[in-house]
Amino acid sequence: MSRPYLAWIVVCLVWGTTYLGIRIALESIPPFLMAAMRWITAGGLLVAVLRSRGERIPGRSEWPSLLVLGILLLGFGNGAVVFAQQTVPSGLTSVLVAAAPFWMVGTERVLGGAERLTLMRGTGLVVGFAGIVLLVWPELQSTSGDRSGGAFLVGVAATQLACLGWSIGSSYSRRRQQSENVLAAASLQMLFAGVVLLVLGTLAGEWSSLSFTTRTASALVYLTIFGSIIGYSSYIYALKHLPVSTVSLYAYVNPVIAVLLGTIVLNEPLSPRIALAGAVVFVGSWLVKRT
Repeated sequence: MSRPYLAWIVVCLVWGTTYLGIRIALESIPPFLMAAMRWITAGGLLVAVLRSRGERIPGRSEWPSLLVLGILLLGFGNGAVVFAQQTVPSGLTSVLVAAAPFWMVGTERVLGGAERLTLMRGTGLVVGFAGIVLLVWPELQSTSGDRSGGAFLVGVAATQLACLGWSIGSSYSRRRQQSENVLAAASLQMLFAGVVLLVLGTLAGEWSSLSFTTRTASALVYLTIFGSIIGYSSYIYALKHLPVSTVSLYAYVNPVIAVLLGTIVLNEPLSPRIALAGAVVFVGSWLVKRT
């Protein structure tokens, strides 16, 4: 098996577990500060290792594009997911993020991609959207007088903002066609995104509620090493060598792992409606990507 596909498999398996890690870390660490610590630490470690090996780090002329990628892929793509998991269960978050292929199709269309909006893709978009509506319908009915329902919908909206940022960032990354070291580029994206998230956390006043326990600190270490250094570097590598549509299929595997872990470890609810809605979202995604 080729290295790009091995990298893609790593993304599928590792990122499926990060939803549980994020949920645990949020027990005592505020969302933006947690994400900032994760990416700054991961990016700093990668830069240190690469420099010790004599690897070239992208110069300042390349920083603007890497800053944009960091903000889109990690600031929005990950920061919004972390924010969402304050009110949305980890397994359900992963199902909502499985809508990423819909956003990727739309992004490619807007950016002048070659893929046409065929009847099959159009049907898939409608089916996938129906699945998301089925998923959040009870909360839509209860938001008028229920603050928790409103917070849930804000979380759902955050997952879709994450999908949008991730889709634009992935398309932009694919079009850059730079010959730079993949790990070096990824490390700077992590650092830039981490600094932006740190600023957001500071502006949101999160420092006053920051604390660590053995459980949350362990989750943060896991997210930093496996989710960031191994997972994100594998994603960038796969994205450089495989089509965006192929790489995005990781979104089908992650929810299976995340839902199982969330149910087993955190006792998150898995009702028939949630299972049915998740299946509808997957069918829509499959229709979108089938062609």
